[in-house]
Amino acid sequence: YTSNTRIMEIQSAMSERAVELLALPDDETCLILDLGCGSGLSGDVIEEQGHVWVGVDISRAMLNVAQEREAAGDMLLGDLGQGLCFRAGAFDGAISISALQWLCNADKKSHNPVKRLHAFFSSLYACLGRGRRAVLQFYPENADQVELLTQQAMRAGFTGGLVVDYPNSTKAKKMFLVLFTGGPQKLPTALGTSAEQQDQIECTARKQRLKKLRGKGPKSAAAWIQEKKERRRRQGKETRPDSKYTGRKRCGKF
Repeated sequence: YTSNTRIMEIQSAMSERAVELLALPDDETCLILDLGCGSGLSGDVIEEQGHVWVGVDISRAMLNVAQEREAAGDMLLGDLGQGLCFRAGAFDGAISISALQWLCNADKKSHNPVKRLHAFFSSLYACLGRGRRAVLQFYPENADQVELLTQQAMRAGFTGGLVVDYPNSTKAKKMFLVLFTGGPQKLPTALGTSAEQQDQIECTARKQRLKKLRGKGPKSAAAWIQEKKERRRRQGKETRPDSKYTGRKRCGKF
């Protein structure tokens, strides 16, 4: 896991986004809880941002790797589904990368996902300071898991909801459960979903419907290229800017 450069890059990028969504004060060193800290990759990002972190993970092997890497944070062996054992209001924020979905599974006969999620979210709510946030990135198996996680978080007292970055992309799409303690707050804006992009999506769909009604023939090569580039931009992929040469045929002469 820690020897795969690509996985490490993805983990670091998601951790940076999670810390960004915490909206921590610029002039303050905060204590952050890393849920499912693993080998400490997320903790490295927290440390780079100038904060201090404490990690919890169920895997002793992963914690051993973190020790070998000389991760800076304090780490505890623990099952998130059994709740957190920290002092009330101890943390200024919490993040979790690719761990939350495992609480939806019943790996043992004694495991009840609903009870385990309630224990987790209730104890998380208690150990966060007033007005603080928890940002939990996860990979849901289906829509039912998303609903279950959100429902249990709200039952524990949190407000907030789901922030989905690059919702139109299969590979770049990332889900973050952004939770607030205290009163309701406005959810952060997701990446890849600006008003301009939404207008482009609606405009493209409207043009396609009109063309079908008018019975127009197949698209030109330039139109097809332009539509493909717009689709890549909506998906958050790197796309070359348009120019007067976009869609033109190349000259066959040298």
